[in-house]
Amino acid sequence: MRVRIVGAGYVGLCTAASLAYLGHEVTCVDVDPEKIAGLVRGELPIYEPHLAELLAVAPIPVRFAVPDDANAASAGPPELVFIAVGTPPGADGSPDLKQVAAAVRTITQSLGDGLTVVVNKSTVPVGSGNWVGSLIDDAQPPGARTATVVVASNPEFLREGSALMDSLYPDRIVVGSDDARAIEALVRLYQPLIEQDFAPPPFLPRPARTGRVPLVTTDLASAELIKYASNAFLALKISFINQIAELSERVGADIESVSRALGLDARIGSAFLQAGLGWGGSCFGKDTAALVATAHEYGLSMSIVEAAREVNYHQRARIVERLLAELKIMKGRTIGLLGLAFKPQTDDLRDAPSVDIARRLLARGAKVRVHDPVALPRARRELADVAFELCDTVDSVFRGADAVVLVTEWPEYAQLDWARCAKAMRTPLLLDGRNALPRDALTAAGLRYFAVGR
Repeated sequence: MRVRIVGAGYVGLCTAASLAYLGHEVTCVDVDPEKIAGLVRGELPIYEPHLAELLAVAPIPVRFAVPDDANAASAGPPELVFIAVGTPPGADGSPDLKQVAAAVRTITQSLGDGLTVVVNKSTVPVGSGNWVGSLIDDAQPPGARTATVVVASNPEFLREGSALMDSLYPDRIVVGSDDARAIEALVRLYQPLIEQDFAPPPFLPRPARTGRVPLVTTDLASAELIKYASNAFLALKISFINQIAELSERVGADIESVSRALGLDARIGSAFLQAGLGWGGSCFGKDTAALVATAHEYGLSMSIVEAAREVNYHQRARIVERLLAELKIMKGRTIGLLGLAFKPQTDDLRDAPSVDIARRLLARGAKVRVHDPVALPRARRELADVAFELCDTVDSVFRGADAVVLVTEWPEYAQLDWARCAKAMRTPLLLDGRNALPRDALTAAGLRYFAVGR
C-alpha cells in the first residue's frame, strides 16, 4: 500500500522503517529541510538501535521529502497518511496541537482523487479525530472536493530503545475509526504484523512463542483514550513501587525482595515495578498531564494520576536530599552523574531525571560532571544553558568526586573497574539511582553504596 508519514521523529521514522520492511511504499515527510537532507544522505537524527539497518534492508526504500516535494518523491497519491508529529505539553498540561494542525494543512494540499485514510499516530487528546476531520473539511471548498477522506486513530506503543521490536512484534494493534473503510484499510496494512507471516530481519529475530497479534478495533474516542490510559497505568506502577521503596528505607526492608514478590503475582506482573529515579522521556509526563487536563475539561479529577506525577518528580528531589544527608554541605562539592538520557538505548533528553537532578545540585552550589555513552552530542546541542561539565570518559566523572550517582542504567556502567573508581574519588560515595549495580563488588572495592529502597 502507498503510505505517507508526516513527521520524521522517533515514531515517524520507526513506523516508516517497519512498514517499508513489510513491503509497503512509504514516503516520510518533514518540514525541516536539513533533517530531510540528512536522511537522504543516510544520517539519522535520532539514536535507535537497528534503525539504520532496518532502513537499509527494506525491499522498498523509504523516500524522504519536504511537504512540497512529497508527491514528486512518491509513487502516487497515498492511500494512508499517518500524522506522527510532536504534541508537546502546554502550560496547563494539555497537548499543543499546532504541529498536528500544520500536518493537516500539508495533507490537504496533496490529496488524490480516491479514498485517503488519515491516521492519527501522534498522541492526541480524546476528540482529536473529529477535530482533524473538521480541519480537512474546512480546507476543501465544497465545490472543489474530489478526494474522500476518512479519519482513524492508531496509537503507538513504542518504547524508545526497543521501538523496532515493538513495531514488528507488538503486544496488540489498536485501530479506531467511525468509518468502516478506515478500519479495513488499516487491517490490510497491518496484516503481515497481525499474522506474523513475514520473514524477520536477522538482527531483530522474532521472540519465542510470538503468535498472532491481537487486533483491537473500536471507535475514534476509545482508541484515543486507550493510549492515555495505557501510559497512565504504567506510570502508576512505577510511582507505586517508588513510594513503597521510600517506606522500605524507613522500616529497613529491601525493595528488591518486595518488588520481586509482588511481580510473581500474575494479577500484578513484574514489569514496571523497578524502584529508582522514576520515569522521564517524552511520553509518561506529557500523557499523564494531558489525561489530567482532559478530565478537568469534563469536570473530573484524576487524583490517582496526579498523585503518581507528584511521587515521580519527588524521586528526583529525594536523590539530592540523600546526597545532602551524607555530605552535609553541597556548596563546592563535585558530584558525578552516570547517564544523561532518560533511559538506556536512546539519546532522548526530554524530561530526563539527570537534567532535573543536575539543575537542583547546581542550584545548591555543587559542581556537576556528567557522562553518557550516547547522549553527549545531543546534550551539547540542547543543554547549553545547564552549567554542568560533559565528560567524554567515565574516569573524568569519578576523578576527585565527592559522590557519584547512577542515573541511567546503561549496561556498561555495571562493568566498571570499581577499585579504580573508588581510588579516583575524593569521597568514595556512590548512590545507585536505578538499583542496577553489583552491590557486593562496589562495597568490596571500598565504595559506600546506597540504593533506592534499600
